[in-house]
Amino acid sequence: MNGNSGEANGRAALAALDWLVAMGADEATGDTPIDRRRKQPVAPAGETPPATTPPRDEMPRPRIAAPSLASSLAPSQGAADARAAAAAATTLDELRAALENFEGCVLKQTATNLVFARGNPRAPVMLIGEAPGADEDREGAPFVGASGRLLDSILHWAGIDPDAVYIANIVFWRPPGNRSPTDAEIGACLPFVRRHIALVRPRLIVLLGRPAMNTVLSTNEAINRARGRWIDYADESLDAPIPAIPIFHPAYVLRNPEMKREIWMDFLALRERLDALGGKT
Repeated sequence: MNGNSGEANGRAALAALDWLVAMGADEATGDTPIDRRRKQPVAPAGETPPATTPPRDEMPRPRIAAPSLASSLAPSQGAADARAAAAAATTLDELRAALENFEGCVLKQTATNLVFARGNPRAPVMLIGEAPGADEDREGAPFVGASGRLLDSILHWAGIDPDAVYIANIVFWRPPGNRSPTDAEIGACLPFVRRHIALVRPRLIVLLGRPAMNTVLSTNEAINRARGRWIDYADESLDAPIPAIPIFHPAYVLRNPEMKREIWMDFLALRERLDALGGKT
């Protein structure tokens, strides 16, 4: 095999791997690869082939549908229990402990780690995204994969100090295969999200993507119409509303590079608002 064909085969293999990851196949489940092109032995005419059991790795797996509203909250822990558990937390450590003990969201059953937050809890800016991905699930921290690296880069070039931000999500566990969380899963986490904001009490909120915007601001508005506009977030636990700005999610920008200008302009607007408040940049 010459060098050119080897390089072409390598590129094809990487492209196939990228496609598999995009389809949700981002975890290895067998110790050895399976040759599914292998022909099965054919019994001679008149003979019954022996009964065989396929290897464990080749046995068909049941298709698991996204949980319904009824199944996303355990019978013993419904919305009222989520609100009570969240309200009882008086510190971020207590809120994290409450989430670790909470069994009302089915995502916890398939996730590796609780993904709570990263950054400075006393920061003037709180950024809120949608849900953890595979990298976040492994490390137990939000925005540590490709979208997180883009986010950190934008913050750096916008002149916003890492110590000025605190980063979280509206869902604390990774949905299987990186699918979008259901309304019921988001609803199970929402009391903890609102309590999270109340305990941090940021001066500004950045909502990364439509799900975060719709959930926190209780709206159905499209992100491309709301992005870059300051909207007050109000909650009964707060003394005053907190200005919030919806922005495209970094993962969306990675898939749509033509949107880099918009997210850049929105972070410059955040920098200007932070400067006006006298916050650390």
